[in-house]
Amino acid sequence: MATKGHVYVIDDDAAMRDSLNFLLESAGFGVTLFDDALAFLDALPGLGFGCVVSDVRMPGLDGIELLKRMKAQQSTFPILIMTGHGDVPLAVEAMKLGAVDFLEKPFDDDRLTAMIESAIRQAEPAAKNEAVAQDITARVASLSPRERQVMEGLIAGLSNKLIAREYDISPRTIEVYRANVMTKMQANSLSELVRLAMRAGMLND
Repeated sequence: MATKGHVYVIDDDAAMRDSLNFLLESAGFGVTLFDDALAFLDALPGLGFGCVVSDVRMPGLDGIELLKRMKAQQSTFPILIMTGHGDVPLAVEAMKLGAVDFLEKPFDDDRLTAMIESAIRQAEPAAKNEAVAQDITARVASLSPRERQVMEGLIAGLSNKLIAREYDISPRTIEVYRANVMTKMQANSLSELVRLAMRAGMLND
């Protein structure tokens, strides 16, 4: 069972993929291998958080283009770029595009594993926050238009009676909507509902 986190290796060189797979699994990481960047990007929506280790020079989509696309998707995955000897200008460009670090091949195994551990440690809190925010946004999206109105009334501090008057429906019906809102938003109290609304950006104040 991987304990240190997950690593996604992208390299068109099969021998390099195999040696990285062996090295990282031995160091306690979970590893998934990709032989090109497009295959990784196609799989990305379904992947759990992890560190990407990608070669910079690959046929098709190279490491630089991969960084641009990951940035455009606002991905929280940290990316380490492997460069050939003397590829410093490319490595610098990769850093500007958001790579956390770069390694020149051939590299020291311990240095690579230390860099991955550090990258995961630094990026994980942001990734978890992002996942929570997306989850809350999905909960809000599951509300019916009327439930959303009731939620907006509740977080504005209105009583059931006032919300009922506002939308010209009975307080009893509002109670039903309110119960639905609490269930769908997975909130156990009004204060929790307000906190969730803040995370979802419904309270701009």
